[in-house]
Amino acid sequence: MVKFLLGCWLRWCLVISLSCCLLASCSVNPSVGKTLRVATEPAFPPFEFQQNGGELQGFSIDLMKAIATAANFQIDFQSLPFDGIIPALQAKTVDVAISSITITQERSKTVDFSRPYFKAGLAIAIRTDNQEINSFESLQNKKIAVQIGTTGAETAKTVPGAQVSSFDSAPLALQELLNGNVDAVINDAPVTLYAINTGNLQGIKVIQQLLTEEFYGIATAKNSPYLSLINQGLTKVLKTGNYQQIYQKWFKSTPPVLPEKTLFANQKAPNVNSLGLILQSLPNLLTGVLVTLQLAIISVFFGLIGGSLIGIIRLSAIKPVQWLARTYIDFFRGTPLLVQIFMIYFGIPALLQELGFTLSLNRLVAGVMALSLNSAAYIAEIVRAGIQSIEIGQTEAARSLGLNSVQTMRHVIFPQAFRRMIPPLGNEFISLLKDTSLVAVIGFEELFRKGQLIVAENYRAFEIYAAVAVIYLCLTLVSSQAFSRLEAWMNPGKKPNVKI
Repeated sequence: MVKFLLGCWLRWCLVISLSCCLLASCSVNPSVGKTLRVATEPAFPPFEFQQNGGELQGFSIDLMKAIATAANFQIDFQSLPFDGIIPALQAKTVDVAISSITITQERSKTVDFSRPYFKAGLAIAIRTDNQEINSFESLQNKKIAVQIGTTGAETAKTVPGAQVSSFDSAPLALQELLNGNVDAVINDAPVTLYAINTGNLQGIKVIQQLLTEEFYGIATAKNSPYLSLINQGLTKVLKTGNYQQIYQKWFKSTPPVLPEKTLFANQKAPNVNSLGLILQSLPNLLTGVLVTLQLAIISVFFGLIGGSLIGIIRLSAIKPVQWLARTYIDFFRGTPLLVQIFMIYFGIPALLQELGFTLSLNRLVAGVMALSLNSAAYIAEIVRAGIQSIEIGQTEAARSLGLNSVQTMRHVIFPQAFRRMIPPLGNEFISLLKDTSLVAVIGFEELFRKGQLIVAENYRAFEIYAAVAVIYLCLTLVSSQAFSRLEAWMNPGKKPNVKI
């Protein structure tokens, strides 16, 4: 009996020991063979960009593939805007990010970084005909373009008297310089030099003076289980010589020595509650509200004038004039407003420069132009429908009184039609009010752009964007009430009867 119990006990011990060993071996690296979602912004050549066929390529892309092979995991690349990468890591909608992200102490409070994989630095790019700027100190009181959320943007803020314009990508900032709207661009040196050396940008040069010495790292969420896997693969790639081959492929030179340890490890973010953060950001956001209202009111004013004229022309009996108005409406209603903003602000000056002309558009002017032209196309159809809703007898009665066509339209038809247009015009104004957020792509600091800039500093995306959404909601509710009161005021059927 004792031998039987002893045998059972030994067998159970053996089973438990084997199970523990199996669990331990499985838990050494649970990510082996797993597919990791890797965020990147493919607008930063030669590190991350797309081929003509849409396939991702660049130094960072090749390196990430080599790390995945070395550490035995799969990759699912996901394209994100640069300022949205760290919030995506925080929300864990992506697992890893490789997008030429400079390792900084502030960022290390929000995400964890791998050991450095590239040594870089900031450089100043200017036009070749610029003889005034030759150092960082000479940027004082100049116009500077940067990419939002980058260390270049942080450095530009330290320049006394500088007017800093932020853009969503480095190519847009460099195009702003090429168009003559700014005096300089502060950006990562390898990216700017690559754009110049490949011939993509003519008329730009880099001051041969690096402002900083920086290192790129692969980012993960805080306490992510994938960080050790990334470091393991990166270390293996560095030791086997694959890193040197990839570096030589893209930069035609020998790579510098990189630190072996993660910079700014174990950083903790300051504990700021959500309400306190929103209240702290509110003055800055309210400044953006004033710009948003300015954009919307000016744009709807010019859109109403242009749309009314086009809507009346649309009813013209002259066929070529009618077709011209129809073509305008179809173009601006059939193309995205975002594309129209790019065409007006970046495209037209670049096209005129190729023809030998110089044109620099103010961002407010470009934004108002795009919003007004787009709004006019929709208002034109509202005006046309409003005019056609008036009974033909009104026109005949006006003609019988001796009024000509212009007088009939001005004194009889349009006043009645305008009253019927108020509800759809109110909808168009509210839509335009929200569409002003698209002007952020050209660096105009309206409400949404103010929110983006705040998030680029503190990486608290949910609280800031929630506050921005609430402010937009308040603006649209107030606008809706205002148009409802205007409609009631102009409707004679709803006015109280006056006894005499």
